[in-house]
Amino acid sequence: MEHDWASRGPIDLHAHSRESDGTDAPGDVVRAAAAAGLGVVALTDHDTVAGWQEAADAALETGVALIPGVEFSSQIGPASVHVLGYLLDPASAAFVGERERIRLERVERAERMVRAIGRDYPLTWRHVEEHSAPGATIGRPHIADALVTLGIVPDRSAAFEGILHWQGGYYQPHHAPAPEEAIRIIRDAGGVAVLAHPAARGRPVMRMGVLGDLVAAGLDGVEVWHRDNDEPSRRRLLADAERLDLLVTGSSDYHGFGKPNVLGEHTTEPAVLDEIVRRATGFAPVVPHP
Repeated sequence: MEHDWASRGPIDLHAHSRESDGTDAPGDVVRAAAAAGLGVVALTDHDTVAGWQEAADAALETGVALIPGVEFSSQIGPASVHVLGYLLDPASAAFVGERERIRLERVERAERMVRAIGRDYPLTWRHVEEHSAPGATIGRPHIADALVTLGIVPDRSAAFEGILHWQGGYYQPHHAPAPEEAIRIIRDAGGVAVLAHPAARGRPVMRMGVLGDLVAAGLDGVEVWHRDNDEPSRRRLLADAERLDLLVTGSSDYHGFGKPNVLGEHTTEPAVLDEIVRRATGFAPVVPHP
């Protein structure tokens, strides 16, 4: 079925709920998108699809179209690389297995970090659990929120720049698949794979050769319009996307109060979303009647 995405309003393809590291309930993310004047929003929690149904109900309530998605954690050497998967089949065996493995690994890693931090600060696992939704995948953002509540740091950013920084003394490594494997899982589940904020924090991870390898693995697109990609990086990514025939997306990476990112601060062209929906075979967007 074809949709007139342009007539619906701006398109934001990257937002998080409290099912991962956002602060809003999934339905409230969609309601916030409606309040921000968006016509389409994607819910892309880290390594979980637990918020899809609640978000879909809110989409039908508000009239905002929903693109169900997920943000896969992967790694190249010590560098974290995130891959957005849109409209994949959440029941795919490979996806279910990898999702559970990552969830368990994230929890074990978070517990190790909390034990280490707790030797120097009054932080316990109970404090961290109080900052996550039941069943949510617990990670460093939840630890950061607990540190803020305890008055140990002023905000999330300070936590990540200090105690939770990889050079802060408490950081614990964690296993994650290579991005090629994340892309394969997404594509095998009928989804569309887009590389998230590849120039975040100025990391020169996504050089042309690496991008070429990811395209060979099935990468569909790259998130260029994102606040963490500076202007030189955006120019380079646009040139690479043109050479490699990649879709170009734009998104806010909204986390509620967890980050300063504002819904709709960057958006995706309707023609790009149309192509994402055309390529996907795993799941359908939730599109309320106008």
